[in-house]
Amino acid sequence: MGGWKWGGGVKRVPTVAIVGRPNVGKSTLFNRIAGGRRAIVHAMPGVTRDVQRHTTEWNGVAFEIVDTGGLFSGVDDVLVSKVEARALAEVTKADAIIFVTDARDGRTGADQEVAEKIRASGVPVLLAVNKAESRSARSNMAGEFYGLGYENVYELSALHGEGVGDLLDDLVAFLPRYRLAEVEPDLKLAVVGVPNVGKSSIVNMLVGEEANIVDERPGTTRDSIDVAVRWHNRRITLVDTAGIKRKARSHDDITVISALKSLESIERCDVALVVLDASRPISAQDVKVGSYAHKNGKGILVCFNKWDLVEKGDRTYREFELDYKERFAFMSYAPTLFVSALTGQRMDRIFTTAWRIKEAREKRLPTAEFNRFIEDVSRRSPPPYHSGGTGKIYYGTQVEVSPPTFSLFVNKADYFARNYIRYLNNQIRDAFSFEGTLIRINLVQKKRGGASQR
Repeated sequence: MGGWKWGGGVKRVPTVAIVGRPNVGKSTLFNRIAGGRRAIVHAMPGVTRDVQRHTTEWNGVAFEIVDTGGLFSGVDDVLVSKVEARALAEVTKADAIIFVTDARDGRTGADQEVAEKIRASGVPVLLAVNKAESRSARSNMAGEFYGLGYENVYELSALHGEGVGDLLDDLVAFLPRYRLAEVEPDLKLAVVGVPNVGKSSIVNMLVGEEANIVDERPGTTRDSIDVAVRWHNRRITLVDTAGIKRKARSHDDITVISALKSLESIERCDVALVVLDASRPISAQDVKVGSYAHKNGKGILVCFNKWDLVEKGDRTYREFELDYKERFAFMSYAPTLFVSALTGQRMDRIFTTAWRIKEAREKRLPTAEFNRFIEDVSRRSPPPYHSGGTGKIYYGTQVEVSPPTFSLFVNKADYFARNYIRYLNNQIRDAFSFEGTLIRINLVQKKRGGASQR
């Protein structure tokens, strides 16, 4: 399992933990600082379970902002205890803390408990009195919240952005100086799948610590969680996502929002790690999740997790691969790994394979080399007669990467059947090793005085 490490020994962007009791607006402030709706915000307390991270920059200083679950909620529950323990663990690792309270509620006993806990950490604390939009809320602030014992107190509205700039101006003074360009990841790897296939367990095994909360109940991960990992001197961001359910089974708005966040994570990743449960048959929803990554042109690596639960025979691998290629015919280009997050079996191949896929997506072919290849392929297997004529390829060029996209200049686009385009696609993939990535081919019809595209 060697080759990657978490934290120590490498340049690390400073971290700022947002903490506080439930429903004081921590996720709203996180989204305001991160510059978008990255964390789920809802009126129901306790929506944030895992830790949400985003690297941002203020006044030329880069830092990682960390949203945590609510502390001292008064709820006696095993999962709530895990959430609180995880939030307190982030406090001990942070370079600075933003302690969020609620101006409308005034200072509470839970606020006092949070203050005592984080004061013991010795980390610099900035006290944010949120929801201070009204004059009455502001008038209550000074007397009550200075009583928590902090000098750096800021009245603000995370929802409207009022006062947040003043908080950030002072925050970056506590932090080491790094620019955003120094800490951007080399690879964003989104771990996606239906609920309860072991996505968080895979992330935790890859990171080497309990990066996200793992619970036996399906749907424990509600948000999409970014975890930074260093692997062979490369920066990788792992994105652990909520399970994507069928729409018919998404009854509440939190579930719907979670699914939308997972889809957004697919859109912003380089490679999607599509996780399947090897101990049960492939479902229609598994296929649909894979199709999201395919349609977005992302690199794809398919992992059959829980391989330790499968009874093995002489043809077990072959049977799984045949079933996979039948159900996922549209993305048969994606490599497959049979892994176990529980035992660590073949987990060391995930980063290696994902990196090869990233390199394949970014590969650019020289025009002269590609044209020699196309000329040779079309000579050996010319386009068949189709729809009133025979197609002719004049020349081609690669016009984009991520995913690799090629334009072929032809006499008439309608003369090229879909199966011939598929044949060219496969020939390009085999000749130039475009592993795990969609290849797009555009036909550009040459006309007198110009060209038209199909």
